[in-house]
Amino acid sequence: MRTTSNPAFKNLPSGGGSANFDYGRGGVGVAPGQAPTAAPPQAERPMTIDDVVTKTATTLAIALGTGTATFLVGGQAAMGLALPAMLIGLVLALAVIFKKKVSPGLVIAYSAVQGVFLGGISWAFASMFSPAIVMQAIVGTMGVFAAMLVVYKTGAIRVTPKLTKWIIGAMAGVAVLMVVNLLMSMFGMPLGIRDGGPLAIGFSLLCIGIAAFSFLLDFDAADKAIHQGVPAKFAWYVAFGLMVTLVWLYLEILRLLSYLQSD
Repeated sequence: MRTTSNPAFKNLPSGGGSANFDYGRGGVGVAPGQAPTAAPPQAERPMTIDDVVTKTATTLAIALGTGTATFLVGGQAAMGLALPAMLIGLVLALAVIFKKKVSPGLVIAYSAVQGVFLGGISWAFASMFSPAIVMQAIVGTMGVFAAMLVVYKTGAIRVTPKLTKWIIGAMAGVAVLMVVNLLMSMFGMPLGIRDGGPLAIGFSLLCIGIAAFSFLLDFDAADKAIHQGVPAKFAWYVAFGLMVTLVWLYLEILRLLSYLQSD
């Protein structure tokens, strides 16, 4: 099983699926008078970087399309779609993670629904603050993604077991804080990590940093899958995993920008 902060990447097989040919069987080199055995099944084509790029671009384009459409609808309709889309997206995400077989349809559906959710949330932030905040969050998200890709490719920060454990531990800690804050908010005693104050700004910066570093684990898992000859269909898992991290990063950047504009 792969060690990564992203649950989607745990579905990637750890061994290659394209190099297990048995050329000692079949119609070649059989004994005289012996009927040739059936040809071995063809192995699946191994994943390439082009597969990852194509599938990731597809999911992003779908999310951008549904998100833009929802944002343009605006008003109560957009905000009313956000919560159902979030819940449906959560169900689809769990289905993708726990389903035994690769399902491109589920990944595509998740991307479309997440686009609706992000479109509704973005419209709410734009109406409360400024329409520019949405474009700033998009540019910031893409900037962080590109920067971490450069960091990974250049080897400026290497993905080591120690770094992996640190990132996974940090994500677990952040998740616990979010849950505790939600529960305390129900009783009117929030922790102050989402109220726009200095503590909230620091918490959002922490989340952005953890999300950025988790890209390194995502890139490393995808890179290893490519080198191990994992079947091409698993590129959908890679695209899904990157989408999950991008959504989290975008929401945190959007929230941080709202805090800064409130000051």
